[in-house]
Amino acid sequence: MASSGEEVSNKQVILKGYVTGFPKESDMYVRTSPIKLKLPEDESSNNAVLVKNLYLSCDPYMRGRMANRPVDDPDFSPFTLDSPIVGHGVSEIVDSRHPGFKKGDLVWGRKMGWEEYSLIKEPEKLFRIHNTDVPLSYYTGILGMPGMTAYFGFYQVCSPKKGERVYISAASGAVGQLVGQFAKLMGCYVVGSAGSKEKVELLKNKFGFDDAFNYKEEHDLVAALKRYFPEGIDIYFENVGGKMLDAVLLNMRFHGRIAACGMISQYNLQQPEGVQNLTTVVFKRIRLEGFIVFDYFDQYPKFLDFVLPYIREGKIVYVEDITEGLEHGPSALVGLFSGRNVGKQVVKVTKE
Repeated sequence: MASSGEEVSNKQVILKGYVTGFPKESDMYVRTSPIKLKLPEDESSNNAVLVKNLYLSCDPYMRGRMANRPVDDPDFSPFTLDSPIVGHGVSEIVDSRHPGFKKGDLVWGRKMGWEEYSLIKEPEKLFRIHNTDVPLSYYTGILGMPGMTAYFGFYQVCSPKKGERVYISAASGAVGQLVGQFAKLMGCYVVGSAGSKEKVELLKNKFGFDDAFNYKEEHDLVAALKRYFPEGIDIYFENVGGKMLDAVLLNMRFHGRIAACGMISQYNLQQPEGVQNLTTVVFKRIRLEGFIVFDYFDQYPKFLDFVLPYIREGKIVYVEDITEGLEHGPSALVGLFSGRNVGKQVVKVTKE
């Protein structure tokens, strides 16, 4: 590693222009800029930290930030053009002018630049990593934002009970694979859908789902869901939206719950699809609730206390798809939207 204060080259992934339709690798490019590995001794860097990024997270919500559309929540505002894109990552502190962090500390957070080194001016929003007996990459996934999304989305938004029937779309992804395992731990009947035979096998044989199907092979989603849930669905963990949500609504049981986590089928459409079966929500007394995991970040210690023992005992497993090299980051991110990844998509910043 370069010595403290030395100027080094900093490889960065830059957003070239705002995106319409499906994102392409060519919407981003890689450039190199110089950076000093020591914070300047002036007020501009008071309480700041400089980090070396180790792992970066590819997440579907990032697609929304690649578009120039107004949003109410600053966490989802458009990326700045000609600047590194930003997301969740795992990093090591290289220099610190913040009393809560020192050189060598490992951290994860949600405002890591897609670059080798990042200056972070609000490090109080970072999480210190204390448990290093698990892979560091897990802090982009099961021990980071996707893990918390699955945990709070399922246990708090869905209000599950033992024996209930649970359906998860995009079930082999970063969040879905965990929701299914949490539901099995509660004694629920769990079915997931995914987009390939390989992913369906993973759901049944690796993650312990009761059943799974390839939605691409189903010409009638309403009938497919009726086949797997003849008595209806109590809980739907929504990751897809569009036609899938419409089909689920017709298969929900009375007083069913839908946790709207994401709607990946809609992110690249110029005109989002409408939902036709919403009247079902009324007469079946269905609760459909959207949620954002950032609202639960203050409960991170509670989540760790729950999930770490299960990981250590092998009762919860996690599948990652790791791409090596920051220069391959654009390909990894774009691949999310064609389902190319198997499991949680991660970029390992430097090849070692």
